[in-house]
Amino acid sequence: MPDTYVLAIDQGTTSTRAMVFDHSGSVVAVDQLEHQQVFPRAGWVEHDPLEIWNNTREVIGGALGKANLNSRSIEAVGITNQRETAVVWEKATGKPIYNAIVWQDTRTQKIVDKLAEEGGLERWKDVCGLPLATYFSGPKVMWILENVEGAREKAEAGELLFGNTDTWLLWNLTGGADNDGVHVTDVTNASRTMLMDLRRLDWDSSIAEAMGIPTSMLPEIRSCSEVYGECKPGVLAGTPIAGILGDQQAATFGQACLEKGTAKNTYGTGNFMLLNTGTEPVPSENGLLTTTCYKLGEEETVYALEGSIAVTGSLVQWVRDNLGLISSAPEIEEHAKSVEDNGGAYFVPAFSGLFAPHWRPDARGALVGLTRYVNKGHLARAVLESTAFQTREVLDAMNADSGVPLAELRVDGGMVVNETLMQFQADILGVDVVRPKVAETTALGAAYAAGLAVGYWSSTDEIQANWGEDKRWTPQMDDAERERLYRNWKKAVTKTLDWVDDDVD
Repeated sequence: MPDTYVLAIDQGTTSTRAMVFDHSGSVVAVDQLEHQQVFPRAGWVEHDPLEIWNNTREVIGGALGKANLNSRSIEAVGITNQRETAVVWEKATGKPIYNAIVWQDTRTQKIVDKLAEEGGLERWKDVCGLPLATYFSGPKVMWILENVEGAREKAEAGELLFGNTDTWLLWNLTGGADNDGVHVTDVTNASRTMLMDLRRLDWDSSIAEAMGIPTSMLPEIRSCSEVYGECKPGVLAGTPIAGILGDQQAATFGQACLEKGTAKNTYGTGNFMLLNTGTEPVPSENGLLTTTCYKLGEEETVYALEGSIAVTGSLVQWVRDNLGLISSAPEIEEHAKSVEDNGGAYFVPAFSGLFAPHWRPDARGALVGLTRYVNKGHLARAVLESTAFQTREVLDAMNADSGVPLAELRVDGGMVVNETLMQFQADILGVDVVRPKVAETTALGAAYAAGLAVGYWSSTDEIQANWGEDKRWTPQMDDAERERLYRNWKKAVTKTLDWVDDDVD
């Protein structure tokens, strides 16, 4: 194998990274830039798409520079991205008509309520696999068209384009307004809009019409692993872009969860557990999402059940930035280790309502069980434990839907370096938790998809062979204590419900 590599762009909720991988799946170089989080009002979360595009160009150059490589050394580029974050821009100028509305944003609740008047929250679930919720892209596009002056007229005239951030980056990387940028998305991102028919893998015109979204705005839906176009401007000119996967599907692919019944959990801004269900979509009866897992070229589509948790790593960030209780994220573990348990305190971070398996937009965060005994260490532990408890709720739902109890859970993402959390996760689940050698599997999954498309990797067998176990945590808690803690957690969740009523816009 010649000394060539694959580059992945990981456009996440808080930052954008470029990572260079070699044939073994090892990281050769990485460059990363955070972007601003914009909070215009309570419940509103936005990003500047132009800042994200500028950061993307910068980190590509940074990663190549650190590895002393140029475009001739890169066989292909893969893109992975924060899903459901909606960008609408002018085709002629490439200028966004509004900030990107982020997946965590809840401003579309009234739109969701109105859409649910006919058929309820599961109005289109049989078609798209998703309940009506503020989480998904479609209602966000509706909001932009209804609230940005002139947007509706421009959209109907065919002058506007929509995409999640994968589409926004692909369009710009392949030339943008000046050079006929490619307006494409993949099946995983399309499945998060509420607009795609899961079985046909095409836009459902009746849903788009009900949402008032002209189909001319929508990108072409393609597989996750094929050549979409070549980079035109910048240091990667001429390099094929050949892989796109939404971040959670990319992590599933990077974790080599390629067999039916395998699952992974990513610990990032939020938590996302995906279970590979094979080539047939499995409807959920327990609050999970039915979604696409991946599609490689002309091969059959693989589907997944997903449990999405809105706030996990971002709770640690909130404790750092909003409360000032810690100065850096790793400090949370130091404080948590200073005590033996949570002191009776439970933190339910329903900042954007509760996602899976509850789907309660009326919920808001609550810290309960406080006594004079509780100190900073107990609060730190409650913050970490909230991630593990929420994961237990999702795993219980997944076991119920699939009918096959999970034997072990593969984990990845920024929080898996926190060994206190990983041990408690194993304890509260009652199954082994396994961390791979390459923990940043999101970018790796996008690299694999791109590399497979151009023959850099010959088959998924090589992906399976590359996966290696780094550390395993085995449950050490007795059953009675596990169930006592979980019972109290479920009681704490009830205290967050019915908080929002007429005071939400």
